[in-house]
This record gives sequence, structure tokens and C-alpha cells, in this order.
Amino acid sequence: MTDPITPQLTADWAQPRAWRLQNYERNNGYQALRHVLAGDPADVVQTIKDSGLRGRGGAGFPTAMKWSLLDPDMSKSRYLVVNADESEPGACKDMPLLMASPHKLVEGIAVTCYGIGAHNAFIYIRGEVLHVIRRLQQAVAEAYSAGYLGTNILGSGFDLDLIVHPGAGAYICGEETALLESLEGRRGQPRLRPPFPAVAGVYGSPTVINNVETIATVPVIIRNGSDWFKALGTERSPGMGIFSVSGHVTHPGQFEVPLGTTLRQLLDFTGGIRKGHRLKFWTPGGSSSPIFTDEHLDLPLDYDSVIGAGSMLGTRSIQVFDETTSVVRAVLRWSEFYKHESCGKCTPCREGTWWLVQILQRLEAGQGQPGDIEKLLDLCDNIGGKAFCGLGDAAVSPINSAIKYFRDEFDTGMHTPAWERLPYQASTLHNNQTNAMA
Repeated sequence: MTDPITPQLTADWAQPRAWRLQNYERNNGYQALRHVLAGDPADVVQTIKDSGLRGRGGAGFPTAMKWSLLDPDMSKSRYLVVNADESEPGACKDMPLLMASPHKLVEGIAVTCYGIGAHNAFIYIRGEVLHVIRRLQQAVAEAYSAGYLGTNILGSGFDLDLIVHPGAGAYICGEETALLESLEGRRGQPRLRPPFPAVAGVYGSPTVINNVETIATVPVIIRNGSDWFKALGTERSPGMGIFSVSGHVTHPGQFEVPLGTTLRQLLDFTGGIRKGHRLKFWTPGGSSSPIFTDEHLDLPLDYDSVIGAGSMLGTRSIQVFDETTSVVRAVLRWSEFYKHESCGKCTPCREGTWWLVQILQRLEAGQGQPGDIEKLLDLCDNIGGKAFCGLGDAAVSPINSAIKYFRDEFDTGMHTPAWERLPYQASTLHNNQTNAMA
């Protein structure tokens, strides 16, 4: 792995009015688009394939392979959908990118659509982030005015229409088929697969769905070359990525570093764990990923290494917790989120998340019943891998791993409230005592 690099996606975040078109152009903006429009669309796909770029939104699926799964019948309309429904607890990389550098995404969309032969694209973004939506809409309008979008882009004969589509606000809409349902005006619930989006996505047409950071990385690779990209990161997880580091650190933030960087190195960038405290546990990929402890400080944060250690890199949403945090309480809060965000379509998720919360609430209040921990594990076994979509797996991952590493805190929940073992702040303590007595 190389040393931390000069940022690419985040390079202009601190520059004045970096979101404006003229400032983006001043930093080689839209040069990648000009370059590809003069060549064969197949060269775009081949360059991305050679680079080894993997999806930056979750499972790390090879990007070019995803593109290659499109129905080869070019008589059918093709679509690109960008998933900007960032809602994983702890995730905060796509929204800052869109606020500071929206044209990076717009150019990436244009380059990608040219490569895959799509003439229509959507950015599906959370409806709550109104300031980001307005910034993105402004960038799209600027791109149309400058000839980077629309009819006969830069005289190339290539046409592309791009629509910014605000969603209604639901975690489940981050799941790609639920996103498509919402995009088409229906309730956001996962679709039965097959057919997969690459065959029948938006309006029944072949569709590619990629994360914001994935598409924004495409112009960077086109400008610098696939060999440059592969020289960063690790052999199977090349390139750089934005890591969101939050929680009990001195300076939380977004850090763009090569994949394979360790948490120990990231903590150095943040100024370390807050003064006078030590690391207890952390999430490598947001709340949907199994938690890690201080024994994983030097684990390379790339897709395969993290999976090999029993978790997943996901959105690289690193939440850091020190020794003052109750694991039971943290897991309960995550479980309440998943219970609330369940779409209700399948029984394991709809019913199972409800029962997970009931048991965890008892354990937090020190009112656990004999067999509660075993029941938690049994519920997790009956939800994980058996729900209609990945939300079920997300809900049980932190519970299984928390019990694995901190079984004693769950055992203590049989007789001692979590806020007595690890005192919360005064206002939080009062609320929990009130809830427990109700």
C-alpha cells in the first residue's frame, strides 16, 4: 500500500465556491468528458475494467463488471441511476462531496453514460437534504448551459438528459430495487429478483445503479489512467476512498486515503481518541457492519481484509466508541433505527426487528430475563439471510458481533442497568430511567 495521497475527490473542498462550474473547469473539470467523446465508448468501459474500480457504496462489486451485465440489446433504452440516498448511520461522504464538488458527479455521469450507451440518467437523492439538492440542481443547470449535458454534447452527437430526483426519505430506498420503485412513483419496497436491474430496471429497461463516489471516481481514472489508480490501495482493492470517521475522536471528518489504510493511521489523522480515553469498539462500514475492537487497529481497511476478519467495509462509515460507551445501548439504538426503517414487506424483518428491540430494551434497563441472550442470537439467525433484502442482515450484524466481543455486558443486563455500569449524561440517564419505569 502507498502512503496517503494528495486527495482527488476532496482536493477542492476548501476552495472558494468550488461548486461553481468555472472553478471546476479551472481544475481540469470536464477534460475527461472531452477526452472520451473523441474516442470509442468501449474504451471507457475497458479503462474502468483495467483500473479494478470497485463500487464505493457497499459490497464493493467490480464496477465494470456491473456495467457489462447490461442487456446487450442496444435497441432498448439504457439508464444510469446514481444512488445518493446516503442514510447509513455514520455515513457522511456523499453529501459533502455533492455540496463541495457536484460537477465531479455530473461529469462522471456523462462519461459513464457515454461508455455504457445510456441517454438518460437520474440522481436519486434524499429529500431531506434540501441544501444539497439545490446545489446539485444548480450544477446540472450549469452543465446544460455549457453544453456538457443535453443534445449533441460538445458537438459529439451524443445526447444525455440528467434528472435530479429527490426521494421521500427512507433507509430502505438505499436498496437499489426499492430505490427504483420509489423513482417510478411507488412505495419504496424491494423487488423480487430476478429480473435484475441490468435486465429490467427503470421502466423495465436495462439499468446501471451506482453510488455517488463510484461515479465521481470515473473521471479521475480517465484523467490519470488505470495504472495510476491501481498503484494506489491494495492489489484487490485498488484506488482511494473517502472514509467518514466520527464518534469519540479529537477531530471527526472525511479522510480520502488509499484503500488498505488502517484505523490506527486514520486515528492519527483525527488527532486520536479523545484525551484521557481509549478505544473500545468501532464500525468499519457503518452500523450495518459487524463491530471491531482495538485488536483490529492494524487491519488493512480494504474489502477482502475486512471481510476476512468477519465484517464488511461497506460505506467506510467508521464510528469510534471509547470505554465510556455501553455496547448494549449502542446496539439498541441501531436496532431501533432498523426497526423503524423496515419497509414491512417480509416477516423476518418486520417482526424480528421489533422483538430484537424489546429484548435489548430489557437488557439495557437491567431487566433481562433468563435466556434473553440466547433468544437474541436465535432471532438473529432467523433474520439474517432470510429477509427479502439486505436490511435484515444489517439489523443483526451489530448484535451478533457485540455479543461475540462483549458478552459480559449483555450478561450484566440481567441485573444492572447499562446506565449504572457506564453512566450516561444526566439528561439521557433521566430519559432512560423514565422509560424503564413506564
